[in-house]
Order: sequence, then C-alpha cells, then structure tokens
Amino acid sequence: MSVECFLDTNVLVYAVSSAPVELAKKVIALDLVEHADLGLSTQVLQELYVTVTRKIAAPLSPDNALALIDELRWFPLVETDYPLIVAAVELSLRHCVHYWDGAVIAAAQRLGAATLYTEDLNHGQLYGSVRAVNPFLADRVQEVGPAPYPPP
Repeated sequence: MSVECFLDTNVLVYAVSSAPVELAKKVIALDLVEHADLGLSTQVLQELYVTVTRKIAAPLSPDNALALIDELRWFPLVETDYPLIVAAVELSLRHCVHYWDGAVIAAAQRLGAATLYTEDLNHGQLYGSVRAVNPFLADRVQEVGPAPYPPP
C-alpha cells in the first residue's frame, strides 16, 4: 500500500481546533484530511487522543475524541511493531531528531509517502525518502482558500 503523504499529529490537532487564532491552520489541515491521499500511524492516533483530550484550550470529551479516531482509522494505518521501532531509532540517530519524530518518519516511509506534513521537522528537509513539509508556513497560510498546501 502506498500513499502520497503522511500527516503528523499536529496537523490533525489543527483540524479539530476551535481557537480563532488557528482558523487559517484549521482550514489547511481540514483540506489535507479531506482531499489528500494520506496515511497515518497508530502513534499519531494515540498522540492525537492525548492532545485533544488534555492539551488544547477546548478539550474534546473522551467519547468525542474516540469518535474522531474511529473516523481516522479508515485511512491507511501503520501499526507500531518491532521493525518500526528499530527504524525509528536508526532515523532518530541518523537525522538527530527525537525518537517520536523518527517513528513518524519510519511510518511515512513504510507507507511509501513522499511527503510528511508536520510542524516538528525542518521544512523541506529530506529524511531518507520522505520530505518534511510545513503546510502552515506564513507564505502558505492564507485567509480561506482551496488547497493552500504544496502538492507532494
């Protein structure tokens, strides 16, 4: 199974954000979720649950967060297994990133994604076969419009 892009947790968090200052990011994130050929990982879904129930200004109830995760499980999904853990460690050491970022990169690679949409890595940098793209950079954040993110 192959996808064009992989979404990091922060992109999904913006998709459910109710903060007025994050409206432009929300529009971009929702457009990615609704229109991109994307994949996710169990790690991303776990982080999403914790973040949207505990770390945002208007947290979701556990039931609503679980309903969100239930909708997202239909995208191609990489499970965390031993080979992924090993790949994550190797990527984190090779690229001097945190283990959790290495795990996201490893999951994106497993799905054959060329693009990883994230705020957590260096925009434009190639991590093995995956290029990190921050879809929320100032020159990409527009008021409200279709497909403001760059194609993979």
